[in-house]
Amino acid sequence: MYPALATALRRIAAREDRAVTGLPPLSEAVDAEALTAVLESNPTVTVRFEYEGYRIVLGPGPDEVAVSDRER
Repeated sequence: MYPALATALRRIAAREDRAVTGLPPLSEAVDAEALTAVLESNPTVTVRFEYEGYRIVLGPGPDEVAVSDRER
């Protein structure tokens, strides 16, 4: 798994006070393999998607990760 994806999942799990393994499969929100291919092929790309009510922004760059709070 792309490191930024793993970071995003850890941040969401921490906010939800549960283990990453307790979160629903990422595949329900995005094709993780395709996303990894895009992120690895273009270091300046930014990808945005929603997962479990959170907005996730990855990039540009492999260490850029933003997880915005769930809309209440």
